[in-house]
Amino acid sequence: MNAPVRSAKPSQLLKGATGDWEIVIGLEVHAQVNSNAKLFSGSSTEFGGEPNSHVSLVDAAMPGMLPVINKECVAQAVRTGLGLKAHINLRSVFDRKNYFYPDLPQGYQISQYKSPIVGEGEIVLDMPEGETVVVGVERLHLEQDAGKSIHDQSPTFSYVDLNRSGVALMEIVSKPDMRSAEEAKAYVSKLRTILRYLGTCDGDMEKGNLRADVNVSVRKPGQPFGTRCEIKNVNSIRFIGQAIEYEARRQIGILEDGGTIVQETRLFDPGKGETRSMRSKEEAHDYRYFPDPDLLPLEFEQAYVDALAAELPELPDEKKARFVRDYGVTPYDAMVLTLERASADFFEQVAKGRDAKIAANWVINELFGRLNKDGKGIEDSPVSADQLGAIIDLIGDGTISGKIAKDLFEIVFTEGGDPRAIVETRGLKQVTDTGAIEAAIDAVIAANPDKVEQAKAKPTLAGWFVGQVMKSTGGKANPQAVNDILKKKLGIE
Repeated sequence: MNAPVRSAKPSQLLKGATGDWEIVIGLEVHAQVNSNAKLFSGSSTEFGGEPNSHVSLVDAAMPGMLPVINKECVAQAVRTGLGLKAHINLRSVFDRKNYFYPDLPQGYQISQYKSPIVGEGEIVLDMPEGETVVVGVERLHLEQDAGKSIHDQSPTFSYVDLNRSGVALMEIVSKPDMRSAEEAKAYVSKLRTILRYLGTCDGDMEKGNLRADVNVSVRKPGQPFGTRCEIKNVNSIRFIGQAIEYEARRQIGILEDGGTIVQETRLFDPGKGETRSMRSKEEAHDYRYFPDPDLLPLEFEQAYVDALAAELPELPDEKKARFVRDYGVTPYDAMVLTLERASADFFEQVAKGRDAKIAANWVINELFGRLNKDGKGIEDSPVSADQLGAIIDLIGDGTISGKIAKDLFEIVFTEGGDPRAIVETRGLKQVTDTGAIEAAIDAVIAANPDKVEQAKAKPTLAGWFVGQVMKSTGGKANPQAVNDILKKKLGIE
């Protein structure tokens, strides 16, 4: 295989005893399809049922039971392909992948090999400092998930739960276009965002609904690809980064010691932060792929694809561009606001009829920051878009100061309530009475004659007086009024 055009940046190269090394990364992401039934049976896909409670005769591979394709799973795969700007194949074929699956009763997996439902596409990554990286998608195919083997409930037996057996998966295979652990993490994060926008996968990695096989190799810059190793079933973006870093260092160490890399499948141990050998890597011919005789080729018309395309929601990249164009927010802020569809919708509701930059600042810094502190998502926010908008309005019309607004936000976050009513009942209104402000300033000046002379000599020290006045008024004094009156009192401009 020829080396791809894209090379690592100097900052991405790993230093070894013999010089610089480049990491080459490709990902095979398995995404569970959002559907009520499995790929080839009517069994429920609901998570958390009693073991073997979501199993039909088809899932259990009883004699004479034949698979029937779930139309919604096909539609979800096509939607995903469209979201990845990929080619949709109007004809695809289901194959049998022969392998020993202890928790897949039929003894083979129904998958797609040479003729997948989705062809080449791409994902654009938003990297730090405004850099964008385009990662190619090789293909997307549909296949069955396996069940779950349980080994820790008996010293002499293993148990099998077939609830996941037959659940539809989309295997999304990237091209080997990533050159660092950070790019791989950004790829999975962006892919998960796209899937959630589309509604084709919930992206819940804790439940195993999104997991990745990570292919890692190393090479000297500009050289052909090295031998890759595959790290199976990594179910955390953080673990993906750790697994890549460890595996690349492991391979560099072997090569610099004069050894060779053996192509194999490995597992990542999060506790030890290292990969370990699982089995030698199989090639396609080891699986003896052949078209499944129980399933006809999957064929549909272009009109079917066009109808699905017409119903797609606005996707992250388009939404981000619109936020920059229409709301005037920075590309970085737009990226943060569009990471989740619910977050973008929340922002748009807050920004409606208001200064969008101020709205973005409050949503990102105050709300997101507070939610992150409590480990909550936007769906669980105690502060609604209307409540946050009301707080911004109170600042805008001069009812409260920025400092009081942050205190008010905390009250609404922890106790709820109407922001305007809280301001009234708790006496949080901003002091705009110049007489009251002047009295507060006079008191501070009288108590600090030495600092008065210093401020007259060095006007920038007037800020100290402003702080003292704001402190004495509980943050309620209008800051602009304080500044104006203070300058006249001190005789400075």
